[in-house]
Amino acid sequence: MKVVVADDSRVMRQIVIRTLRQAGYDWWDIEEAEDGADALGKIRASQPDFVLSDWNMPNMTGIDLLRSLRAEGNETPFAFVTSEGSPQMREQADQAGALFLIAKPFTADIFRETIDPFIG
Repeated sequence: MKVVVADDSRVMRQIVIRTLRQAGYDWWDIEEAEDGADALGKIRASQPDFVLSDWNMPNMTGIDLLRSLRAEGNETPFAFVTSEGSPQMREQADQAGALFLIAKPFTADIFRETIDPFIG
């Protein structure tokens, strides 16, 4: 399964990837993107099976990335892993077509419980 992890923090990308591996997704082929614009190009090029994105990033935010993909007709399953999880953000994510939003801090168990229903 090809997955794009987008976050402007290299350290946070590594934490997300490590947590995914701890949650049992060590078989995923993960490509990193440093912001929404980078992710958009990588998603167009590699056609991943799943995207996990931060919300607040320079050049293009996560919500703008999701909206751009949907406007192009790209229905790649998309979710957020972000430091904020306000009801307004969750509503925007939902309306834009995100599967879920995981707020930091997170654990491998939270990843597994949240992701498994969508990839089973």
